[in-house]
Amino acid sequence: MRDTLKKVTVAVLAAAACSVAVAQADKFPTRSITIVGGFPNGSGVDIYARKIGEALTAAWNVPVVVDAKTGAGGNIASDFVARAQPDGYTYLFGTAGTHAINAALYPKLSFDVDKDFTRIAILGDVPNVLLINPKKHPEIKTCGDLLKLMRDKPGTLNYGSTGNGASTHLSGAQFASAAKIDMVHVPYRGQGPAMTALLGGDVDMFFNQSAPAIASVKGGRTIALAVTSPARLSALPDVPTVAEACNLPGFVSSTWYGLFGPAKMPADISAKMSAEVVKIVSAPAFKAWLTDTQGITPAADPGPEAFARIHREDMKKWAEIVKISGAKVD
Repeated sequence: MRDTLKKVTVAVLAAAACSVAVAQADKFPTRSITIVGGFPNGSGVDIYARKIGEALTAAWNVPVVVDAKTGAGGNIASDFVARAQPDGYTYLFGTAGTHAINAALYPKLSFDVDKDFTRIAILGDVPNVLLINPKKHPEIKTCGDLLKLMRDKPGTLNYGSTGNGASTHLSGAQFASAAKIDMVHVPYRGQGPAMTALLGGDVDMFFNQSAPAIASVKGGRTIALAVTSPARLSALPDVPTVAEACNLPGFVSSTWYGLFGPAKMPADISAKMSAEVVKIVSAPAFKAWLTDTQGITPAADPGPEAFARIHREDMKKWAEIVKISGAKVD
């Protein structure tokens, strides 16, 4: 009799807990949501985070605030979200930089990029675009012209980046290694200063992320010689890949964007957030915005399980690239 009562009690408690969880998910969200980004206003991260925020606001009728906490290659933002309450109201707009590259680049982080976060959705593949300033180098029309100049004058040309160890730096390091050339890396604090340096003639080239790069090319301020993706971008259909333009078969240097929550989020809430974000990024109009204006390739499967697999594979891949580049941050 006692065993029967015990089993009934356990079943009732389990059902009650399940009902509470369902009730929580049904009510969520009841207040504003914050998406934290680690990079400045106007960056590719900022542009995309605001687009996601607008879509979530429309779907759930709650404010979605995008909060830039810049510095340390995105680590300040990552640390903030890792320490946030896992209640479903604080998220990180992360990247392969913040959650794969930085794990290899920084000798010690205040958080674990794998264990201290809940993966919500992967938001697309993000290439870089090799840019030059036509006013500084009117003689360069193609990647072949650029390579010839660098081989004729080894070590005299430089390239800007958004920071030591950023994808914009590592793309350049990969390029130099693949092409067997020598060029000087000049790190800046973010996309804005690096672009200013390119337009001001302080650097010779810049492997900028696709969204801001596309804007500068279409605005006539820069010339795109190549893209680091495996295929051409629909937003820049006349710009060849590095592999074809620079005669470097197999060259690819792309990262990704992803949405993370803190670890230990309630499973029902993280599932609801994942489902809504996947629905948003899978919509045809949203996909068109990604490909045609941002140069971002939508993920074939944006869900958290596929995200986890890609994330862990990339942690290994970027560790090798960081090692080859020799990049270090104390």
